[in-house]
Amino acid sequence: MKKRRSKGEILQRGAGTLARIATPVPADVKPGFSPATAMRRAMELQQAGNPGGAEDLYRGILRAYPRHFDALHHLGILKAQSGLLQEALQLFNEALRINPRSAEANLNLGNVLAETGRPEEALASYDNALAIRPEFAEALYCRGNALQTLKRHEEALASYDRALAIVPGRAEILGNRGNALHDLKRYEEALASYDEAIAIMPGAALLHNSRGNTLSELKRIEEAVASFDRALAIEPDYADALNNRGNALLELKCCEAALASYDKALAVKPDLGDAHYGRGNALYDLKRYEEAVASYEKALAIKPDLDYATGMLAHTRMHCCDWRARDKELERLTADIRAGKSSLYPFAYLGISDSPRDQLLCSRIWVRDRCSASAAPLWNDERYRHDRIRLAYLSADFHEHATAYLAAELFETHNQARFETTAISFGPDSGDAMRARLSAAFGRFIDVRNRSDREVAALLRELEIDIAVDLKGFTGDARAGILSHRAAPVQVNYLGYPGTMGADFIDYIVADRFVIPEEHRACYLEKVVYLPDTYQVNDSRRVIADRTPSRAAAGLPEQGFVFCSFNSNYKINPTIFDLWMRLLGNIEGSVLWLLESNAAAVRNLRMEAASRGIAPQRLVFAPNVKLEDHLARHRLADLFLDTLPYNAHTSASDALWAGLPVLTCLGTTFAGRVAASLLNAIGLNELITHSLEEYEALALQLATNLKHLADIKSKLARNRSTFPLFNTDRLRRHIEAAYTTMWERYQRGEPPESFAVETIDK
Repeated sequence: MKKRRSKGEILQRGAGTLARIATPVPADVKPGFSPATAMRRAMELQQAGNPGGAEDLYRGILRAYPRHFDALHHLGILKAQSGLLQEALQLFNEALRINPRSAEANLNLGNVLAETGRPEEALASYDNALAIRPEFAEALYCRGNALQTLKRHEEALASYDRALAIVPGRAEILGNRGNALHDLKRYEEALASYDEAIAIMPGAALLHNSRGNTLSELKRIEEAVASFDRALAIEPDYADALNNRGNALLELKCCEAALASYDKALAVKPDLGDAHYGRGNALYDLKRYEEAVASYEKALAIKPDLDYATGMLAHTRMHCCDWRARDKELERLTADIRAGKSSLYPFAYLGISDSPRDQLLCSRIWVRDRCSASAAPLWNDERYRHDRIRLAYLSADFHEHATAYLAAELFETHNQARFETTAISFGPDSGDAMRARLSAAFGRFIDVRNRSDREVAALLRELEIDIAVDLKGFTGDARAGILSHRAAPVQVNYLGYPGTMGADFIDYIVADRFVIPEEHRACYLEKVVYLPDTYQVNDSRRVIADRTPSRAAAGLPEQGFVFCSFNSNYKINPTIFDLWMRLLGNIEGSVLWLLESNAAAVRNLRMEAASRGIAPQRLVFAPNVKLEDHLARHRLADLFLDTLPYNAHTSASDALWAGLPVLTCLGTTFAGRVAASLLNAIGLNELITHSLEEYEALALQLATNLKHLADIKSKLARNRSTFPLFNTDRLRRHIEAAYTTMWERYQRGEPPESFAVETIDK
């Protein structure tokens, strides 16, 4: 999940400082009255903080001379300074009808238009000022601010640069120039601009805040926190800096410290929607899901259109198994996605949607918002000539993680004569046994946590990587932005994300004919590469603990049928839960064994069971344990029940590896068809059903015909060592053949194309 970060603020000196000018005394001055003297006195009073006295004099001049330009103009300035912007607009427009050639009046009209949320009209006024006085630095600066508001960042940058050529060293212009460069993702240049501004104006807290945001984008997170701290040393109650500091701490996985920073921001500014959202993200990462829900709700109450907050709220409620608003929320989210709105990040949508086409739309929105293809790709059709294909895997999960549990043996057994392998790691250096195993598995293992996306892409280009394989997609801590810079000739979506990334910089997705049937290929922006057996690699060296816990130790009854579903709680929905409860109602003494993720899910699921007439204690929750112990406790279960629309993936292969049959229903999306792919690859197609009615009937049959179930378990035990699912070397040969075909096409200058890998028997 990508954390929301506040943007750089516009320094308002210039846009908020109104230009003043005195005009000559009119030729038709009446005897006994000197408008010039009155003007001078009015301006003195205005500058001395006596707006009432100044206004009386301006009004006196205008009673005598209704078309007195100076009085109208300066009265407009006074009204603008007093916050009476509509009166100021009227006065500036009257003044300009008298003297349309006043560059200052055009500037001031533009500033008030900008303040009233009319940037297009403000821009026209600044252009009028510059047509009169092309070297008017203040108008160029304010014009840049208006263009920034309109998200015309290249033009804003040009306007700031023109202003700085006239008045070098203006800190506020340099600061806003940094904002424009930041928005253009030219982060190193933005940082240099902020640093130059800070050297001139070191006491400007907002410059340190903006600098911190840019350092965060450069993945120099510790330095970013230091910048936010400097801003807060200058202005302790700076709510935006406290919020951004929370975002940076959250990226460092300092969740409790991030939470404290958001709370300080909200103590200063209770209606700061971004801080409520960030607080929700911190609570989410801490698995305090109910509290996260409350924070997301507050964020949306303040900012109903806050990007991605609606989706995070719905996804977090799914973690809690809180289904009270589910139907309405999901209907709205799908409508938003079809309308192109930034409502839900793609991974969360996998557990909601049964439409591969809608999932494509969702991914494309995310790419548009967060990691669109760079306008300056790093690889430009060069042909690398290496003795071996240079293959890089990119992930945050090179440690004790589901992806590592699946792929470790693949990394270890790649054909070193044919492939030169590199790990690009942007996750934690956990120091665990899996980290050590993976560090030894690759030819190179490079930690890039503190490098920006473009820096990592430049590293891949420098290493002349032929094929870059993204193992994250849009799962937690993903960095698809690395490949958005076209870091390698061939870029691949594999294993970690069960769906399309919807990005034109991803060339291929590795799949099989179960997870992406031919008729679904149009819903994938990538070209589809079909492996012969299953797309999912498995580690045949995974250890299962010898000791099996007793049923009593696991909290299970000594007698009775044990249905189990060790999928994440957010994959459970009311439809599948209704079915499970009917099974418990039909099988006397049976229980449902689930993973214990959080207290809210336990409470809500037991409440939902009771509402369906099932005793809550018939739901048993398994705490987290080490992987080898988790695999061993599968022996206590009788049948694994899959979820839909998001299947068991690693949890299904865990069950099958441990000898537990998995019953699935074939879905309509990649995420809903994985278990079927695995069952096919281990020769248990009889456990693949094609409707929930068939799924329920087969579950009931297996729970009542124990001989039939025992036969299936025996078949699973035989097939475990003879069928392709756990034959890592067989999959290695197939995926290396896929990589070779991709590489050969690129070497011939041919565009990516879908293809199928032929079975390679040994």
